[in-house]
Amino acid sequence: MVKLFSGVSALVMASIAGLSAAQAETRTITFLFTDDDQGYVQRMSELSKEFEAANPGVKINFVSSGYDAVSKQLPVQLAVGEGPDLAKITDWQLAPYYLDMRPYMKDADGFAKLHGSSLEQLRLPGVNDPKSINGYMASQTLNLPFVNKTLFEQAGEPLPAPTAKFSEIVEASARVAKATGVQIPFTMDRSGHRFSGGAFAYGATYVKDGKFSFPDDAAKKYIADIFSWTQNGSFPKEMWGAAGGSQYKNMGDEFVNGNVVTYLAGNWMVNPFQNKIGDAFEWTAINAPCGEAGCYAMPGGTAIVGFKRTKYPEDVAHFVEFLGSEKVQREIAENYVVLTGAEIVDPQYKLKSEDAKAAMKVFLDNKKNVPQAARDFERAKGGSAMYQQIVQRMSQLIVGELTLDQTYKVLEDDVAKINEAVAVKK
Repeated sequence: MVKLFSGVSALVMASIAGLSAAQAETRTITFLFTDDDQGYVQRMSELSKEFEAANPGVKINFVSSGYDAVSKQLPVQLAVGEGPDLAKITDWQLAPYYLDMRPYMKDADGFAKLHGSSLEQLRLPGVNDPKSINGYMASQTLNLPFVNKTLFEQAGEPLPAPTAKFSEIVEASARVAKATGVQIPFTMDRSGHRFSGGAFAYGATYVKDGKFSFPDDAAKKYIADIFSWTQNGSFPKEMWGAAGGSQYKNMGDEFVNGNVVTYLAGNWMVNPFQNKIGDAFEWTAINAPCGEAGCYAMPGGTAIVGFKRTKYPEDVAHFVEFLGSEKVQREIAENYVVLTGAEIVDPQYKLKSEDAKAAMKVFLDNKKNVPQAARDFERAKGGSAMYQQIVQRMSQLIVGELTLDQTYKVLEDDVAKINEAVAVKK
């Protein structure tokens, strides 16, 4: 009996030892991902499993989270040496934490050729090596208004003209809402980025003589107009006032449910809209709203990047090489209607609806309507902090915690502090 027990014990111990050895050999890397298109999120999870299957010994811990949580928590985690091994980001200020994957890639030159000049968007001057490969641009984005065409038709209101001013678009949306009884005439995501396209169109200058300068007279005029629209109900207060601080809030579902006449968002919403709206109503995108300075679409983008903190730089690099490959990037571009950083030849976007096709055409036509000043600001140190302060102060203005003059003053003070902080970090 004792001998049999010993034999079983030895077998169990051998199994445990074997399991421990297997666990020791497994290299786990955490991939943090966020997107408004849940189909895209699911596919990235599946691609992570595909990479695992082809690379024994590597485990991808795929973590999906909301954009607001990622934008707030990731910088804090990385600052103390924690966080994921790679992530999808929109904050270029994370550049100091990037892993240069060029030395670890199987074909770094081929990867660089496929992604071309888009890789330069990830590198900050004086921070990243000019030839480094820190990841890839997962998407190139533009902000434009989406409109519910059915509501415009029911109201007998023509769609805003290609050169319509921002104020004209809002006023037309208010007339449509009044005629149709729809709750929300105009809205935009609770985001400093979404706010800023109109500011540039009005002629606002975000950077002057190498420092942030906000708000100038043009920005004040824009802020005053937005405030007036919240006062007359054209831009309901609840859209920004319901959330606290600088918290991001997406308004896409309100548009899908037919509660919004005009919704300022971006091309990343085309695929979710065609899937969620179906034939419930007709919709499209319209040209960038115009102001005194021009008709400007706010540019942006997302990127998949690796971080220096990883214990397994080679595995991270190979995973990024897989995700950024021509085959995967073509699939992502075509199936989820994404304008990738990779130079995909003649992508065949899976646009099932005529509305989606029309909207994508408007976005592609507006790629030329991007102010260089906006691109420069997107890569400026401290830009993310400015976005957050804009959202917070605009919310306080809209809900009545601040007057217009107080809003201008606190924003000036906020920007002065950001300038001081940036100067200290240099």
